Amino acid sequence: MATAFITHADCALHDMGAHHPECPQRLGAINDRLIASGLEAYLEFHDAPLATDAQILRAHSADYLAELRAAVPEHGIHHLDPDTAIGPRTLDAALRAAGAGVLAADLVVSGRADNAFCAVRPPGHHACRSRAMGFCLFNNIAIAALHALDAHGLERVAVVDFDVHHGNGTEDILGEDARVIMASTFQHPFYPYSGDRDAPEHWVNVPVRAGLRGEDLREIVTTRWLPALRSFAPQMIFVSAGFDAHLEDDMASCALVEADYAWVTAQLRALECAGGRIVSMLEGGYALSALGRSAVEHARALADL
Repeated sequence: MATAFITHADCALHDMGAHHPECPQRLGAINDRLIASGLEAYLEFHDAPLATDAQILRAHSADYLAELRAAVPEHGIHHLDPDTAIGPRTLDAALRAAGAGVLAADLVVSGRADNAFCAVRPPGHHACRSRAMGFCLFNNIAIAALHALDAHGLERVAVVDFDVHHGNGTEDILGEDARVIMASTFQHPFYPYSGDRDAPEHWVNVPVRAGLRGEDLREIVTTRWLPALRSFAPQMIFVSAGFDAHLEDDMASCALVEADYAWVTAQLRALECAGGRIVSMLEGGYALSALGRSAVEHARALADL
């Protein structure tokens, strides 16, 4: 077995216009760095399938799915909100992104892979049950987690989110599901201006001020995340892997580096209750060089190399 790397060419066809930070070049930056690092020889590559309606509808309402399909333009770009737009091939990309998480869960639960990283876009953790927002259309991580629970019969899973923005959509979809714990850090006050209150009692949302550094993250993970995760004992971990808290990323004001993402990944991989069963999905990360370096070090830590 090995670490599965799941992606699809369709994910580069989603384009929200010139100068939008969530751009197709993000996946190219990861692929280029993967080749330069030599890590690709140690990964198992898979094409992401299209998610089915049934898989999507575990996390989203039927009305929302229908509205999204109806909004796809024949030409040009249609804005769903000031930050989030769709084009003629966006739905193909979004269905591949959601399908990647489903395939990853299948591979890991069945033992055909130790763990998996999904290099896909659009991202997902802001997508609510009935609303697109924050560059996100389908909540890929929630869809994957619910697939593991409902299709494979797992009893407890964890979502870990180290994106610089709070995963409000994930909380909207999974917050009342007692089978799920979420552990997250996010800059606050900052978009989407949530996460600092009203979370489920056993969840561990940790808002942080601008300037978060590696030593701060290590303290949060060691003293807050890991004790809660061990107590909940998830059978599998789903990671919303956003790399926009990187020092070089001007989307926010944090100061993490590649080694910090690798360290967090290693801590999650070592959790005995989950047995290294991790599905990780790309969320944010907009400084292309930093994104490529961080994602590859994250994948390297998943592969224990």
